[in-house]
Amino acid sequence: MSKKNIRKKILKLRKQNFKKKYKINNNLILKLIKKFKVKRPVIGGYYPVKYEIDCLGILNFLEKKKYTISLPVIKIKNSMKFFKWCSNDPLKISKYGIPEPFSPKSVDPDILLVPIVAFDKNFYRIGYGGGYYDRFISKIKKKKRVLTIGLAFSFQKINKFNVNKYDQKLDFVLTEKNKI
Repeated sequence: MSKKNIRKKILKLRKQNFKKKYKINNNLILKLIKKFKVKRPVIGGYYPVKYEIDCLGILNFLEKKKYTISLPVIKIKNSMKFFKWCSNDPLKISKYGIPEPFSPKSVDPDILLVPIVAFDKNFYRIGYGGGYYDRFISKIKKKKRVLTIGLAFSFQKINKFNVNKYDQKLDFVLTEKNKI
């Protein structure tokens, strides 16, 4: 099945199952962060859209644990940067309809929470097709060590899809079924 068809199928399933309020275990994410052993890591999150796993609760939990939180902003030439954000900071709506921080302070996350449309057993993901996260992950990994954690519903896992040279493998994918 093509990535386009996988996207269509999984996005429909995600919309149908969204009201079930699946949650990712905050303590499991905290355990992965602590195991990564970076002093005062910056967490890169995302603002959930299109029935994605709602990571705002996770980001609020991590902010209360005194972690620096950041959200992505789409820049020119389809690039993405992360900017510092606190849960009480206002957001602006981007041309893509996604809330983004106003902050002038860009940061390079040490830990990246990544939205997923679909994923496989090897932790490769399918996104929306723009390549923003794949390009960002590739670029930042040339600068420093980064922990990438995909967040998805368990039904978003698929057996196999064609991976290309631009696809970036994630370190972990967490679903509502993962337990400590």
